[in-house]
Amino acid sequence: MKKNILTTIILFFLTLFSSGVAQGKNSYFEEGKKLFDNKKYLDSKFYFEKDIVFNPKSENSYLYLARIFKEENKDTLEENNLNTVLLLNPKNEEAIYFLTLLNIKKSNFLKAKELIDIMTSVCVKMCTTKIELQEKLNSSQKSK
Repeated sequence: MKKNILTTIILFFLTLFSSGVAQGKNSYFEEGKKLFDNKKYLDSKFYFEKDIVFNPKSENSYLYLARIFKEENKDTLEENNLNTVLLLNPKNEEAIYFLTLLNIKKSNFLKAKELIDIMTSVCVKMCTTKIELQEKLNSSQKSK
Protein backbone atom coordinates (compact mmCIF):
# COMPACT_ATOMS: atom_id res chain seq x y z
CA MET A 1 0.00 0.00 0.00
CA LYS A 2 2.78 2.45 0.95
CA LYS A 3 4.56 1.58 -2.29
CA ASN A 4 1.48 2.56 -4.34
CA ILE A 5 1.10 5.86 -2.52
CA LEU A 6 4.79 6.66 -2.97
CA THR A 7 4.59 5.77 -6.68
CA THR A 8 1.50 7.96 -7.09
CA ILE A 9 3.21 10.89 -5.40
CA ILE A 10 6.31 10.50 -7.55
CA LEU A 11 4.22 10.30 -10.73
CA PHE A 12 2.26 13.38 -9.66
CA PHE A 13 5.42 15.45 -9.23
CA LEU A 14 6.95 14.15 -12.46
CA THR A 15 3.80 15.08 -14.35
CA LEU A 16 3.71 18.49 -12.70
CA PHE A 17 7.39 19.11 -13.50
CA SER A 18 7.21 17.90 -17.11
CA SER A 19 4.15 20.05 -17.89
CA GLY A 20 5.97 23.08 -16.46
CA VAL A 21 9.00 22.38 -18.66
CA ALA A 22 6.82 22.00 -21.75
CA GLN A 23 5.00 25.22 -20.91
CA GLY A 24 8.35 27.00 -20.46
CA LYS A 25 9.51 25.87 -23.90
CA ASN A 26 6.46 27.42 -25.55
CA SER A 27 6.82 30.62 -23.60
CA TYR A 28 10.36 31.26 -24.88
CA PHE A 29 9.07 31.82 -28.39
CA GLU A 30 6.06 33.82 -27.20
CA GLU A 31 8.21 36.04 -24.98
CA GLY A 32 10.67 36.56 -27.83
CA LYS A 33 7.84 37.52 -30.17
CA LYS A 34 6.49 40.08 -27.69
CA LEU A 35 9.92 41.65 -27.34
CA PHE A 36 10.42 41.61 -31.12
CA ASP A 37 7.09 43.37 -31.63
CA ASN A 38 8.31 46.04 -29.20
CA LYS A 39 11.54 46.38 -31.24
CA LYS A 40 13.68 45.00 -28.42
CA TYR A 41 15.72 42.89 -30.81
CA LEU A 42 18.66 42.01 -28.56
CA ASP A 43 16.37 40.76 -25.80
CA SER A 44 14.12 38.88 -28.21
CA LYS A 45 17.14 37.21 -29.86
CA PHE A 46 17.99 35.63 -26.50
CA TYR A 47 14.52 34.08 -26.20
CA PHE A 48 14.46 32.78 -29.77
CA GLU A 49 17.87 31.18 -29.27
CA LYS A 50 16.67 29.65 -26.03
CA ASP A 51 13.60 28.27 -27.83
CA ILE A 52 15.89 26.68 -30.42
CA VAL A 53 17.93 25.00 -27.68
CA PHE A 54 14.79 23.24 -26.44
CA ASN A 55 13.27 22.77 -29.89
CA PRO A 56 15.90 22.69 -32.68
CA LYS A 57 13.12 22.40 -35.28
CA SER A 58 11.43 25.67 -34.30
CA GLU A 59 11.15 27.22 -37.74
CA ASN A 60 9.41 30.30 -36.32
CA SER A 61 12.34 31.08 -34.01
CA TYR A 62 14.77 30.80 -36.92
CA LEU A 63 12.50 33.04 -38.97
CA TYR A 64 12.38 35.70 -36.28
CA LEU A 65 16.15 35.50 -35.84
CA ALA A 66 16.44 36.14 -39.58
CA ARG A 67 14.16 39.17 -39.20
CA ILE A 68 16.36 40.48 -36.38
CA PHE A 69 19.49 40.06 -38.49
CA LYS A 70 17.70 41.83 -41.35
CA GLU A 71 17.11 44.80 -39.04
CA GLU A 72 20.78 44.70 -37.99
CA ASN A 73 21.95 44.46 -41.64
CA LYS A 74 23.74 41.18 -40.95
CA ASP A 75 23.08 39.56 -44.31
CA THR A 76 25.07 36.38 -43.76
CA LEU A 77 23.33 35.56 -40.48
CA GLU A 78 19.97 36.44 -41.99
CA GLU A 79 20.63 34.13 -44.92
CA ASN A 80 21.80 31.28 -42.66
CA ASN A 81 18.61 31.44 -40.61
CA LEU A 82 16.37 31.69 -43.68
CA ASN A 83 18.09 28.66 -45.19
CA THR A 84 17.52 26.77 -41.94
CA VAL A 85 13.82 27.65 -42.07
CA LEU A 86 13.65 26.32 -45.62
CA LEU A 87 15.44 23.13 -44.59
CA LEU A 88 12.82 22.60 -41.91
CA ASN A 89 9.91 23.65 -44.13
CA PRO A 90 10.64 24.13 -47.85
CA LYS A 91 7.19 25.68 -48.31
CA ASN A 92 7.62 28.52 -45.80
CA GLU A 93 6.49 31.46 -47.92
CA GLU A 94 7.82 34.12 -45.60
CA ALA A 95 11.32 32.63 -45.65
CA ILE A 96 11.20 32.37 -49.45
CA TYR A 97 10.07 35.99 -49.63
CA PHE A 98 12.84 37.33 -47.38
CA LEU A 99 15.49 35.17 -49.02
CA THR A 100 14.41 36.45 -52.44
CA LEU A 101 14.70 40.06 -51.26
CA LEU A 102 18.14 39.29 -49.83
CA ASN A 103 19.29 37.76 -53.12
CA ILE A 104 18.02 40.76 -55.07
CA LYS A 105 19.94 43.00 -52.66
CA LYS A 106 23.08 40.91 -53.23
CA SER A 107 22.52 41.04 -57.02
CA ASN A 108 22.17 37.28 -57.17
CA PHE A 109 19.44 37.50 -59.79
CA LEU A 110 19.50 33.85 -60.86
CA LYS A 111 18.86 32.67 -57.31
CA ALA A 112 16.17 35.33 -56.87
CA LYS A 113 14.43 34.14 -60.04
CA GLU A 114 14.63 30.55 -58.82
CA LEU A 115 13.07 31.54 -55.49
CA ILE A 116 10.27 33.45 -57.26
CA ASP A 117 9.51 30.29 -59.23
CA ILE A 118 9.41 28.31 -55.99
CA MET A 119 7.11 30.92 -54.46
CA THR A 120 4.78 30.50 -57.43
CA SER A 121 4.53 26.76 -56.87
CA VAL A 122 4.05 26.83 -53.07
CA CYS A 123 2.18 30.06 -52.39
CA VAL A 124 -1.03 29.91 -50.42
CA LYS A 125 -1.07 33.08 -48.31
CA MET A 126 1.51 35.34 -49.93
CA CYS A 127 0.73 34.84 -53.62
CA THR A 128 0.48 38.58 -54.27
CA THR A 129 4.08 39.09 -53.16
CA LYS A 130 5.25 37.19 -56.24
CA ILE A 131 4.35 40.20 -58.38
CA GLU A 132 6.17 42.56 -56.00
CA LEU A 133 9.27 40.34 -56.03
CA GLN A 134 9.24 40.08 -59.81
CA GLU A 135 9.01 43.89 -60.12
CA LYS A 136 11.90 44.38 -57.68
CA LEU A 137 13.96 41.83 -59.56
CA ASN A 138 13.25 43.49 -62.92
CA SER A 139 14.05 46.99 -61.67
CA SER A 140 17.25 45.79 -59.98
CA GLN A 141 18.40 44.05 -63.15
CA LYS A 142 17.78 47.19 -65.21
CA SER A 143 19.77 49.37 -62.82
CA LYS A 144 22.81 47.04 -62.89
